[in-house]
Order: sequence, then C-alpha cells, then structure tokens
Amino acid sequence: MKWPGSYNAPAGLDQKRQNAKTKRMDLSTRRFADVVVAEPAGRIDYTNAEDFKSMLWPALAHQPERGAFVLDFSRVSYISSVGLRVLMLAAKEMNAEQRKIAIAAPQPVVREILEISRFNLILAIFSSVREALAQLSPAALAAYDTVPKRGAA
Repeated sequence: MKWPGSYNAPAGLDQKRQNAKTKRMDLSTRRFADVVVAEPAGRIDYTNAEDFKSMLWPALAHQPERGAFVLDFSRVSYISSVGLRVLMLAAKEMNAEQRKIAIAAPQPVVREILEISRFNLILAIFSSVREALAQLSPAALAAYDTVPKRGAA
C-alpha cells in the first residue's frame, strides 16, 4: 500500500543508508609533553557519534595527570548535535578533573556550528594546533615544534 503523498525511494537508497550506519570514525592521537592531540577525520554525526565517543574516552583516560587535551578538527567536515553532545560530555569530564580541553583548526563550517551552538563558551577554539599548544603548555609547544610537519620536505 502506498500512502498519500509518499514516494518510492530511489534504487539503492536503502543500501546507502545502511552503509552510512556502518561507517566508522577515524581518530589518531599524538602526545606532545603533557598534552594529547587527537585528530578525528570525517563527519561526526548520528552514524558514528558513538564510535567517536568510544574512541575519544580511552584517549582522555590516558592523559598525563593535569595534562590538557586538544581535538585537532582540521579533518572534520561536519558535526551534528549528537557529535556536540559527545564534546559536551568530554568537556564535563575534563572540567571535573580540572584539566583543559580545546578544539584546534576547525574548518569554517564546523567553526560556525560550534559558534552558533555556543560551544566557544564551553571549549577554547584555536585556529591551529600550534596556537592551542602555545596557550596550554610551553613544554608541549616545544615538543610540537621539533616534529616534522605533514607535507614538509
């Protein structure tokens, strides 16, 4: 039976939806002195927010005591409300332990989403990882400056 006003989904749409649900989030981490920098890649939305959270929590737990945490969002193309919820939970966790958490290098669309949702009042947002490290830890900045950067010859 076809409901009034309904339509038949284009061929393959259900498969595309299923593929989106199984897409995993990539998250790499690096440590610079007393700061861990985590770099998620891709979209953070309903299809993978739980994966993002399950990968983020161990990274938060392996923080040096009193260390800070930076999320390098340079490779995040979009974040939805469920992704923002994960950020809120991470910020609460870090604040409860009196540790700092920040976002670095968000793409323009992601920065706009963070600002519209007022996350810039909850998390410090920096233009680059280097800028974040400069504010959070001189030792981490010194360690970061000694590492060859991507794309450098």
